Amino acid sequence: MTEALLEGIGMGLVLSAMIGPVFFALITNSIENGFRHTVVLALGILCSDLIYVLITYFGVSVFARYPNFEIVLGYAGGAILMAFGISSFFKPRSARPNSGGLPLPKTGKTKGFFKGFGINGVNPFVLLFWISIAGLVSLKDHFGKADITLYYMGILGTVFSIDLLKAYVAKKLRSFITPRVMLILNKTVGLLLVGFGLRLIWFALGKQGVV
Repeated sequence: MTEALLEGIGMGLVLSAMIGPVFFALITNSIENGFRHTVVLALGILCSDLIYVLITYFGVSVFARYPNFEIVLGYAGGAILMAFGISSFFKPRSARPNSGGLPLPKTGKTKGFFKGFGINGVNPFVLLFWISIAGLVSLKDHFGKADITLYYMGILGTVFSIDLLKAYVAKKLRSFITPRVMLILNKTVGLLLVGFGLRLIWFALGKQGVV
C-alpha cells in the first residue's frame, strides 16, 4: 500500500509540474483575487479531475473484461504519455503569467469554483492523461482496491496541495517565472512523461510475453 501511495505522489508531482492554462489560472487568480479565492478555484479543478478519474477508471474496468484489452490499452496509454512528453519537451518559450497568460476577472467564490472546474474540464488533454493513468493502473496486477484508491489519492492530493502552494507563493513566484525557467521545466517534465510512457509500454510487452 505504501508503494501505491508513493507512486501516486510521484505521478502527482509530474502532473503538477505541467504548465498550461490551469497553472496560469492559479497564478493570476491568486495575484488578482487573493489566496482564499484561489483555494476555491483549486477545489473546482480537483472536482473536475475526480470526475475524470471515475469516468476513466470505471470505463477501463468495463472494457478490461475483453481479451487483450490491457495490452492495447498499455500501448495506447504509453503512446499518449510519450506524446505529452514530446510536446512538452519541444514546447516554445511562453510569456510570463502577467503578459499573455489566462487572466481571470474578479468574481465571487462560486464563480471561481466553476471557473476552475471549467478550465480543467474542457481541456481534452486532461481526459487523455487520466485515460493513460487508468491504463497504467489496470496493468498493475498486484494492486488491490485499497492500493488503487491510495494511488489515485496520492495523485489528487499531491496536485491539490501543490496547486495551493503555487497560489500561496504566487506573488513571489511571478518574478522568478521567466521564459527560460519555464522552458527548462517543460523539458524536464517532457522527459519524465516519456519515461512513464516507455514504462507503460514495457508492461504491455510483458503482458504479451515479448519481454
